[in-house]
Amino acid sequence: MATFTKHTVPECPFVTTQSVLSGKWSILILHHVEEGPIRFNELHRRLTGISQTTLTKQLRQLEEAGLIQRKVYAQVPPKVEYQLSDIGLEFKQVLQQIAIFGDKYIDFVKSKD
Repeated sequence: MATFTKHTVPECPFVTTQSVLSGKWSILILHHVEEGPIRFNELHRRLTGISQTTLTKQLRQLEEAGLIQRKVYAQVPPKVEYQLSDIGLEFKQVLQQIAIFGDKYIDFVKSKD
């Protein structure tokens, strides 16, 4: 995933968005995080088929891109939660449109049988 500065961000919004969301799991992670703060283990349980290593990598990429925030609580055992950042909250409308399209596409495929 690319990390941009004001000097390196592409002018094309599609290139920028594709670069920021460049992980197989990025959209699904954002979908689960959009519901509110979520802990790593809960997120891992919800994402069937993702390894802990991959989830950690994707979360770091989304955090580096500024879409999610990681909050660490000073307690034992350690508690870490993830939530959308301010710019990540802007993506909620896109997630809603993805859900609408996904439902319509499911209906389309089912109607072809």
